[in-house]
Amino acid sequence: MVKFDMHCHTKEGSTDAKVPTIEYIKSLMSRGFGGMLVSDHNSYKGYYALEGININDFVVLKGIEYDTIDFGHMLVIMPDDNTPLQLMHRGMTLKKLMKIVHENGGILGPAHPCGETFLSFFTTGISKRRTIRKHEFLPLFDFLEGYNACEPELNNKRARYLAKKYNIPMFAGSDAHKIDCVGLAYTCLPDNIKSNNDLIRYIKTRPSIRIGGRRYGKTIKDKLGRFNKFLVYSFFPYNKCQGLIGTTRRRNLK
Repeated sequence: MVKFDMHCHTKEGSTDAKVPTIEYIKSLMSRGFGGMLVSDHNSYKGYYALEGININDFVVLKGIEYDTIDFGHMLVIMPDDNTPLQLMHRGMTLKKLMKIVHENGGILGPAHPCGETFLSFFTTGISKRRTIRKHEFLPLFDFLEGYNACEPELNNKRARYLAKKYNIPMFAGSDAHKIDCVGLAYTCLPDNIKSNNDLIRYIKTRPSIRIGGRRYGKTIKDKLGRFNKFLVYSFFPYNKCQGLIGTTRRRNLK
């Protein structure tokens, strides 16, 4: 088995991240990791920043953390040779995102599913209808983030409960944006996983995956305390505006 960090933000691909992709890799290697999933916000720039760079036997998987308009952030992993351009423009509904991903042979699952409102699958929307829809979506996910190093243990515990209830494979990731958070969570994957295609085939067998980690205690939420709620709720209009922009850009692709 090889340890992977399955939720990684890089300076090249995420505007709120501080660690260049190559430095991220060096840090993980020094901690005994053999791979990572680059999962920048609606961008593959962090992954493509490695073109032409020799990283020896370290495995870098290409992913994205996609901002849906209705159910928070989703981790998406597409086949090696198939990356729909729509994925680089935020704001699709979860239903549409799931359709595009699955029709093109990819897999997806909610990042920090029980985390912040407007950012996370299970805590976004409280109406009875939306709650029913969440339980309809859950069996359709290919995996679920069962441990996120930036989330409180209660949120991660709830996520693992959902994964076990619906028999969904689990990943763990640091969700690191800064160097001191890199590698604080791990996912144990077979040593024959060298590409996105390998991972997709493995996940479709619905395996039981060993995950773990320890919490990062220097998140914005930790620093702001109760005032973090103002930041969270300001994300609602921001997400709606950015979603409309993304819709316009996706239409221009056609």
